[in-house]
Amino acid sequence: MKTVRERGVTFKLFSRSMQWLFALASRTHAARIAGMYDVQFMRLALQLARRGYGCTSPNPMVGALIVKGGKVIGRGWHRRAGGAHAEIEAFQDAARHGISPRGATLYITLEPCCTHGRTPPCTDAIKAAGIKHVIVGATDPNPKHVGKGFAILKRAGIEVLRGILADACTELNEAFNHWIIHRTPFVTVKAAMTLDGKIATASGESKWITGEESRAYGMKRRLGSDAILVGVNTVLADDPSLTARKQMADGRRQMEKPIRRFILDSMARTPLNAKVVSDEHAGLTTIVVSERAPKKRVAALAKQTNVLIAPITRSTIDLKWLLRSLGAENITSLLVEGGGEVNASFLMGGFAQRVAFFYAPKILGGRDSRKGVAGEGAKSLTEALQLRNLQWRKMGADLLLTARV
Repeated sequence: MKTVRERGVTFKLFSRSMQWLFALASRTHAARIAGMYDVQFMRLALQLARRGYGCTSPNPMVGALIVKGGKVIGRGWHRRAGGAHAEIEAFQDAARHGISPRGATLYITLEPCCTHGRTPPCTDAIKAAGIKHVIVGATDPNPKHVGKGFAILKRAGIEVLRGILADACTELNEAFNHWIIHRTPFVTVKAAMTLDGKIATASGESKWITGEESRAYGMKRRLGSDAILVGVNTVLADDPSLTARKQMADGRRQMEKPIRRFILDSMARTPLNAKVVSDEHAGLTTIVVSERAPKKRVAALAKQTNVLIAPITRSTIDLKWLLRSLGAENITSLLVEGGGEVNASFLMGGFAQRVAFFYAPKILGGRDSRKGVAGEGAKSLTEALQLRNLQWRKMGADLLLTARV
């Protein structure tokens, strides 16, 4: 009997061990499934965040989902600076459907704000709503706030999981992330070129090197930027409007987004009848001149638009000073569409963070054809500008290269 009892004890212990192993396996499987759902819901939150493209600066694009019982009960995204944050939009959406978020999970692409700005802290709203879990994509890059939102939520007993689709959530706001840390705009140099790197003929003819699909995508880049910059030679040669237009859903109407326009013009040569200083958006134009510019020309331009007198370095406008000035005006992203000299000054001077180069299947040739990147150039291959994170994309017959500098 003793042996039987011992065997019975042994059997019971074995059974309990098996139960524990089965329970552990079950929890692991559940966690794996939950992780899969977390990624799916974060993808939906990212889609919502992208709806704020071109509208939220100087704030980031953010999307939020509230999930309860495996179902989405609230959706939100940050629509414009000064407006409700994504979390608040999601709570309001849930309220419109008459569903309480208490005990639910909040998915958000960026760490919730924890300080008073134009709106109250979202961490307060999350706690008040009774959210049980918060799942976050990217951490707030602001050195003053980084990680503080997570800490506040954890102290309130809310479970926090971060890092879901972190790379995608971070890349979404690369301009904001750069600006909030460095206080200068994220600079993208954009150019449309032939395969041999030419942007115009010797006489200046450039319309159109690339096709319609490339030009439409280039316009989309403008819509996502706070400001656009060109050199005075581009104004003299093309008299561009430098506006940002969006094709509406019906395919016929176009919406025009106001965008800041900066002209590098050290000697104030911009004609007074140029579109950028005489059209309905002239108030959004700034002519950047040097102290050497003729005072009469500067005064005449100042009657029609904004004039900024910048210091010079090595006989050219001090771009470092200029970018700091733009950053102080909450310009988080700058699209440079200059000629070869302006492009070179930003790229070779170390002032650009990204390139967007469109290549058409054309060869222009010619010693005097205008280059996409001119300047003095690198003196050796070791000094050549190295690009990284290259992405190639087909645009009709053209190719688009985007890369980090």
